[in-house]
Amino acid sequence: MQGLLAWVPLLPLIGFLTLVAFPLFNRHEPSQRTVACIGVGSIGIAALFTAIVAISVFWKNPSEIVNIALWQWMLVDNLELGFNFYIDWLTLVMLMVITGVGFLIHLYSVGYMREDADFRRYFAYLNLFVCAMLILVMADNLVLLYLGWEGVGLCSYLLIGFWYKEPANGAAAQKAFIVTRIGDTAMAIGLFLLFYEFSTLNIPQLTAAIDGPDINNEVVTVACLLLLGGAVGKSAQLPLQTWLPDAMAGPTPVSALIHAATMVTAGVYLIARMHPLYLLSETAMTTVAFVGALTLLLAGFSAIAQSDIKRVLAYSTISQIGYMFLALGVGAWSGAIFHLITHAFFKALLFLSAGSVILSLHHEQNIFSMGGLYRKIPLTFICFTIGCACLAALPFTSGFYSKDHILLSAWEFHQGVNILWLAGILGALVTGIYSFRVLFLVFLGREGSASSHCNDANTPVMTIPLCILALLAMIGGLLAPPLQAVFGSRPDEDHSAWIEGVAIAMPLIGLAIAWKLFIYQKKSGEKRSSIMQFWFSGWGFDWLYEHLLVKPFKSLAKINHNDIIDSLYKGTATLSRQLNALLSSSQNGQVRWYLATFAVGSVLFLALLVAL
Repeated sequence: MQGLLAWVPLLPLIGFLTLVAFPLFNRHEPSQRTVACIGVGSIGIAALFTAIVAISVFWKNPSEIVNIALWQWMLVDNLELGFNFYIDWLTLVMLMVITGVGFLIHLYSVGYMREDADFRRYFAYLNLFVCAMLILVMADNLVLLYLGWEGVGLCSYLLIGFWYKEPANGAAAQKAFIVTRIGDTAMAIGLFLLFYEFSTLNIPQLTAAIDGPDINNEVVTVACLLLLGGAVGKSAQLPLQTWLPDAMAGPTPVSALIHAATMVTAGVYLIARMHPLYLLSETAMTTVAFVGALTLLLAGFSAIAQSDIKRVLAYSTISQIGYMFLALGVGAWSGAIFHLITHAFFKALLFLSAGSVILSLHHEQNIFSMGGLYRKIPLTFICFTIGCACLAALPFTSGFYSKDHILLSAWEFHQGVNILWLAGILGALVTGIYSFRVLFLVFLGREGSASSHCNDANTPVMTIPLCILALLAMIGGLLAPPLQAVFGSRPDEDHSAWIEGVAIAMPLIGLAIAWKLFIYQKKSGEKRSSIMQFWFSGWGFDWLYEHLLVKPFKSLAKINHNDIIDSLYKGTATLSRQLNALLSSSQNGQVRWYLATFAVGSVLFLALLVAL
């Protein structure tokens, strides 16, 4: 039964290889039905295998650990690594999210991408993306994890720039690839440092070595901060968050997959997986917490100012991942993973609902051109409303239970009012405002210029995933995983009623503010105050990096166009051409010249022998 887990990453890989190699065996492009069966079926079977193992093995024994040894991968000096998988409840939770939510996104994509000419290429990329993410979370060593980590980065580049004929889409893909490479470089250095200190990169062995008596806490702190650098890159946290809003250039189901089930959760998983290492460094833990707190606020305020429906959701993702980092930083490991699960449900629901809106409005994405759509696309309205309620953490929604866990943990962190708890509470208010702002502007209020052309674009293959995700988003609060065996249990503490009351009140106040400001707002939206323009630009980070890093680098590259290295290469090539021309001139076709050259050469050779 446990052997089924080895097939979980293999099935999407087989789907990818089959779709890529199809033209080699058939002159004709496969039908969309065939591509859908391969692309969606491979993920569906992987999700089924995961569910079978979860029920038959892990549900009976939450402390179960499954090790799957496939083959020896590396043996260099004292570095011995296998292509092996390590599955505990943390891994299993990630597998269920990736394959389960990923399957629903694949199924929705069949309807969403039905008119796209590159249907086969799309599903091939999507399968490879899921395969890379599965390898990342199943790896039993950090090098194999890093292989999946880089695979996810490559696939995000391919999918964000899927419609590459549009220059802006290619630029967005390059931006995502380059910005995340900064974090990946830091992470790679962290892996070297860990191997230098502990002589292993196998995760269970590394965890055991951490418990040793002679631990250099300074090295551990630096390694944790370097791993955090990789995490903030993949999870789009400060200061490497700028790539994610531009990643909306890809198809909307891709946005759902990146934001809900795969790439942006990788950083959260990495820190949670390496939590024994972080527990040794108070500096690293505090840094993680403050990165999350700052990010959730900055991204939340930016979401309030956006006019593109997908960019609102993009900034909300950055903000909600910030909540997860806040939870990790205050030691609420289970809370972070619980919010990861509920966020996967309602964020996938929101993005797919937004995709239905965009298709129904003939690819219009400006929320100020919408309004009054609840009459024309009622199912999408219901699904989007459920998603917004969960995102805002209204009472009894899945988002409420997971976010409440984080806020209480932040309160406990300093046993009272503290800056991290205040950041989380303010973030809850801001989340309520931007969640219902987009709901009111898109579905309620006055009709916009695009609303009159609305035609419900949902097909049955799109409706089914929306309904399932809506159900999961509503009941997700009941699905808290038993992670005590992974993270240990924390004692329950009594809290004053007013603490819970504040957490409940904030999203409700945000809803009221959004109703007052946006329910009947005129459809202009382009005239922004200075502060709104600042938030709209993402707090000026793109402008800062453009002037601080990009333009100086381009200027230096222009000045250094003919640098010394290039001169050496060009000089070698020039010398080779000149020698070639010189030697070629001796090949003139005159036999007398060849004989004379041969005679002179022979005499010189004999003279050299005599001299020696």
